Amino acid sequence: MRWDNLVENGSTTGNSALFAADAVTTRTFDTPEFRGITFHEIRARSILNRVPGASRMPFEWTVNPYRGCTHACVYCFARKTHSYLDLDTGVGFDSQIVVKTNAPELLRRELGSRHWRGEHVAMGTNVDCYQRAEGRYRLMPGIIAALRDRANPFSILTKGTLILRDLELLRQAAEVTEIGVSVSVGFTDPELWRTVEPGTPSPGRRLDVVRALTGAGIGCSVLMAPVIPFLGDRPEQLRATVAAVAEAGATSVTPLVLHLRPGAREWYLHWLGQHHPHLVERYERMYAGGAYAPTWYQRRITRQVHELADEFGIGPAHRGDNRRITPAPAPSAAPEPGPTQLTLL
Repeated sequence: MRWDNLVENGSTTGNSALFAADAVTTRTFDTPEFRGITFHEIRARSILNRVPGASRMPFEWTVNPYRGCTHACVYCFARKTHSYLDLDTGVGFDSQIVVKTNAPELLRRELGSRHWRGEHVAMGTNVDCYQRAEGRYRLMPGIIAALRDRANPFSILTKGTLILRDLELLRQAAEVTEIGVSVSVGFTDPELWRTVEPGTPSPGRRLDVVRALTGAGIGCSVLMAPVIPFLGDRPEQLRATVAAVAEAGATSVTPLVLHLRPGAREWYLHWLGQHHPHLVERYERMYAGGAYAPTWYQRRITRQVHELADEFGIGPAHRGDNRRITPAPAPSAAPEPGPTQLTLL
């Protein structure tokens, strides 16, 4: 896939130009939050993406309004996708952000197609749809509204606090369809956060999002990802994270051990060599078999987290399950007899 496959009326013949003048508008903003970041605005040809059948993902369709991510997580598996556009997978992934400016209108059109069968749509599974750029481009309100108006089930995974801006839209969607909201919090160690996730809100602020969503009647799970070998996997670290997740009111917690796909692997090992050179050889041995940590290690982490979750009163998420979120009760003069009950499907 090359750049011209992402834009309306793009030609698929010949050599593709990286930034065709009639397809891409490049912008920079001289504000502190966007300094050093370049935005490439395009009008995409399609927005509903089918997940390859060989993928481990428990969903078939995704929507990704952005490519590249200012969260700058050194381990991000999506880094490789920047190379498909001949963009750098290191610093370029963190600072060259592709914005599909027509995403909401395009999604509304595709959802209305006679070929669309209303399948579940996952968001935030490639790069975060609530990264900093969303504060300026505001694509998610239109995307959620399009899904709501078609009563189309969807889920959102994010590290961003900006999702709270769209709380009312999420509640409206929950009244007519199944939605799932998950926040990613792999650890609560502040030093680890500052070095591996430098562009993200702190783990504490993300847990505040869980707390706010739950308080508003929208159940929110936590994807405890990634659990980072030798840096974030000590028993006391796992305990502290699960305890904080439970205190925030998460409906479930699901651990996911760091995986290092091509593109992410090179960038992460480069970072590791600079910050923790004594661990490079251990990582090379652990990931010698491919992108994933050995099965025995993954099972050990999963068992530890699930035992802690039981101890703190939250259970593991069931992979692929959609949650039906009961909408908040309508205002009334008389007080309600009790809180709204959330149910899991």
